[in-house]
Amino acid sequence: MTKAPGKGIRAAVVQMTSTDQVEENLGAAAGLLEEAAALGAGLVVLPENFGYMGRCETDRLSVAERPGDGPQQDFLALAAARLEISIVGGTIPVLDGDDRPRARSIVWNETGNVVGVYDKIHLFDVEVPGRERAYRESAGTHAGSEAVVVPSPLGPLGLSVCYDVRFPELYRGLVRAGALCLTVPAAFTVPTGEAHWDVLIRARAVENLAFVLAAAQVGEHPGGRRTWGHAMIVDPWGRVLGSRAAGPGVVVSDLDLAAQAGLRERFPALTHVSDFL
Repeated sequence: MTKAPGKGIRAAVVQMTSTDQVEENLGAAAGLLEEAAALGAGLVVLPENFGYMGRCETDRLSVAERPGDGPQQDFLALAAARLEISIVGGTIPVLDGDDRPRARSIVWNETGNVVGVYDKIHLFDVEVPGRERAYRESAGTHAGSEAVVVPSPLGPLGLSVCYDVRFPELYRGLVRAGALCLTVPAAFTVPTGEAHWDVLIRARAVENLAFVLAAAQVGEHPGGRRTWGHAMIVDPWGRVLGSRAAGPGVVVSDLDLAAQAGLRERFPALTHVSDFL
């Protein structure tokens, strides 16, 4: 566990411009993970689809891995152990008893062991206003059904992915299960990101008095898809502790968990449950 002196625990989120070449993406991720570790991060979150961004939703089947076995999973297990950091592996397409892979967010601890997995629940099946292209993530991905909280150097960590961020009930459930920090690895489109990314990430932090670690894809990818970027770390009061607008890179911030505990005690909104719920 890596700590920043007097500031609590240090975390990082990664921003990437991933392609349809897995080996190329893993090389890029390796450099960014090393940078985050050198800056003292004890936990690092990679973006959604960090290892593969195909031209269409069904392309990911060509690189889907089996549970616990495959280039992307092997790479992250080895990186976590070598750098002695915990890694939230964005998402990896994993075939687990279905004809379509799941968008699986896997968490490795600092010894390279898996401590939990989350399969993206809310799939991006939408028509973006003002754009001709429709997105049908379900055409190539099987949805998950269970909310997941895992142990981490930051305490209980609530897992989510991208489009999940529009469903606040998921996050309240994660916090009720003990989550202090929430992860949102994402690949937001430019129009939806420009309109909603900042406000959604900060809202999830404020509503739940939780830190939010939002990793992101940025730039242009195969097939012409463009992603918004703006990876950020937000504190429980909605303050942006660090962000990156454009280009690949790393955002690192110190998370003061003691201050979070004090805030939740002084401002006990999480205990004020409405009678109609």
